[in-house]
Amino acid sequence: MKDFSPLPTEYRPCVGIALFNQGGQIFLAQRRGYLAEYGWQMPQGGIDRGEAPYAAAVRELNEETSIPINQVRLLGRIDRWLTYDFDAQARMRGQMALKYRGQRQRWFAFELLGPDDLIDLETTEPEFDTWIWTDFQTAIDRAVDFKKEVYRQVADAFSIYAAPRA
Repeated sequence: MKDFSPLPTEYRPCVGIALFNQGGQIFLAQRRGYLAEYGWQMPQGGIDRGEAPYAAAVRELNEETSIPINQVRLLGRIDRWLTYDFDAQARMRGQMALKYRGQRQRWFAFELLGPDDLIDLETTEPEFDTWIWTDFQTAIDRAVDFKKEVYRQVADAFSIYAAPRA
C-alpha cells in the first residue's frame, strides 16, 4: 500500500564524517539489523541546537565509535551543505524520516592517529554491528541508494586524503 501523505518539507541539519586511517582507507560501518551487503555508512548525525558543525562532528564520531577527540586530526571539510531526501522505506522506518524530508550535511575528514582498537562500537546507544577500512567506491556501492550521490560528492572532495600518509 502506498503512502500518499505529503513529505515533510525541512531537511535535518547533520554532519558526516569520513574517517581515514594512515593507509588512506575510510571507515565504513554497518547499521544494526541490516543484511550483510546493505546498511553500510560513514558516521553521521544531527547537529544539536546552538552546536557548531565541527563540534557536532567530533561528538558524533565519539558517540558512534568511542574514538576520543585527541586521537583524531582534522584533514579537511566541505563548506557547503550536501543534501539528500529519504526514500519511502526510510520514511516508514524512522522517526527522523517522518519529521524531515531528508538531511543536509556538512562533511568533515578526520585521520585516526591511534590504533584500530580505539574503535569500539559498543557505545551507550550502539548504531553499528561491524566495521571495515575500505575505499570510497566500496562506500558508494554499499550505501543505500538515496545516499549514493552525497557519497560521490564526499569522495570527490576528500579523495586527496585517500592515500597512505607517513
